[in-house]
Amino acid sequence: MRWLAVLLLSATLARADGEPAGDFAYYLLALSWAPSWCALEGEARQSPHCAPGGGAGWVLHGLWPQYEQGWPGYCRGAKPDPSRAQTARMADLMGSSGAAWYQWKKHGRCSGLSAGDYFAAARRAYGAVIRPPAFRKLAAPVRLPAGVVEEAFLQANPGLLPDMLTVTCKAGRIQEVRICLTKDLRPRPCAADTVEDCTLRDAAMPPIR
Repeated sequence: MRWLAVLLLSATLARADGEPAGDFAYYLLALSWAPSWCALEGEARQSPHCAPGGGAGWVLHGLWPQYEQGWPGYCRGAKPDPSRAQTARMADLMGSSGAAWYQWKKHGRCSGLSAGDYFAAARRAYGAVIRPPAFRKLAAPVRLPAGVVEEAFLQANPGLLPDMLTVTCKAGRIQEVRICLTKDLRPRPCAADTVEDCTLRDAAMPPIR
């Protein structure tokens, strides 16, 4: 029985990676608050987004195919990998060509789209979301309820409803806003396992550099 349990667990874990490309239910658009990411990781990586005067606010983390329960990763697909020029063109939204390559490798292949079409879809999805301008005006670090960030996005984007997005935190900071989209990039309700609403009442939000 012990070995059977191990085999079943291994099969379940294996399903998380290497799935067929194009087999998914919806997208999750992840927008990272660059100042938080820079403080936790980006500075150590010397990301261009973290340079003084860089002005990065809500940046594109990725456009992630999702199942109604769980998500695929590192999918099997016949589409060619992107060229260096294609990943370099995404650096304005994602910080670096390396970030774009990683997103393609882990998530983009799972879309079933060509690299060009996937990056174009990610750019359209990002461009369709109005990022509340108030956050760009922060002059100093603030602490605020994470729900304030969600409410600001809802007010700026009338087509969004509360069950279509979630705000995440990391190490006590506002980390990301994640918005659920159909395959044709229209807002839709998130699956239950996608919702990770941060409940902090005093989440740190550093200002844009």
